[in-house]
Amino acid sequence: MTGPHRPVEPTSGAPDRDGVTDLVRWAAFSCFLVPVALLWYGASFAGAAGTAFGLAAVTGVCRLLMRRSERVTPRRRARRGGRHTGENTPVD
Repeated sequence: MTGPHRPVEPTSGAPDRDGVTDLVRWAAFSCFLVPVALLWYGASFAGAAGTAFGLAAVTGVCRLLMRRSERVTPRRRARRGGRHTGENTPVD
């Protein structure tokens, strides 16, 4: 099939990656790295553990909110209707 409506096929062998998944992976890595750095520089174990727990809680909540927004966004786009002229014309 040729023309402007032809589906784009990936040319590289790399699979498509989910941006939210990558973001959560980096956040989880930070939940590990930050307490280790705090312990390295002399913070108490309790302080480092509290920091790890707080970062994990924030990461979890952010992940839930991002996943929820991914589910809601397509529905909102589908609901938007109306006439599209293809031009940005002012309304009289």
